[in-house]
Amino acid sequence: MKRFIFVFIIFIQTLRVMAQEVPNTKVDSLYREDQFFFGITYNLLLNKPDNVKQNAFSAGFHLGFIRDMPINKRRNLAIGLGLGFSTNSYNENLLITKLETGTYNYEILPNAETYRRNKISNNIIEVPLEFRWRSSTYTEYKFWRIYSGFKFGYVISDNAKHRGDIGDFDYGNIEDLNEFQYGLTLGVGYNTWNFYAYYGLNSLLTKDAVLNGNSIDMSTLQIGLMFYLL
Repeated sequence: MKRFIFVFIIFIQTLRVMAQEVPNTKVDSLYREDQFFFGITYNLLLNKPDNVKQNAFSAGFHLGFIRDMPINKRRNLAIGLGLGFSTNSYNENLLITKLETGTYNYEILPNAETYRRNKISNNIIEVPLEFRWRSSTYTEYKFWRIYSGFKFGYVISDNAKHRGDIGDFDYGNIEDLNEFQYGLTLGVGYNTWNFYAYYGLNSLLTKDAVLNGNSIDMSTLQIGLMFYLL
């Protein structure tokens, strides 16, 4: 029993010494927020030509890093500048075929039963620029946020895929797809769950993409959820 009491006293004294040696944790008053992000969106096509319809689920996946740069003493206002990557698909009934001349032909698939898949997809390197407001403090980690801004993207690869009765084929690096994409962004939410939207300001295709004598001037709208990490 005496041996147990002796060991217990030594154990308590050791804990006291260790506690004295551990420095006090300082609260970081120069914190930055939400510098890593990832999200998923539902992708819509706007300004579609007559009879062009979307089908199935057109998804977008987004991730990247934004450097958070607070601009006031409280640090709840900031400018964010970053680098990201997104991959997007648009399932629709606009058939793209490549002619022997190297140009592309566009036509509408009238019957959805004649094909299993028909879509346009792209992979984009993006540069987001945001003005950020949040209700956070350096001790509060659950907060409201409103992030609005502009996003510029460069398409590093694109693809048109068809699987159907007329055959299975893929075309990559299509010249008629715009290699630059840019638009407005908005993120609004609390804590983990954040609504996200991107409104494209330019067309998905160039003026060389023509359907029935008219340019296919479709733009994009992406809506979904965005998740942020420090």
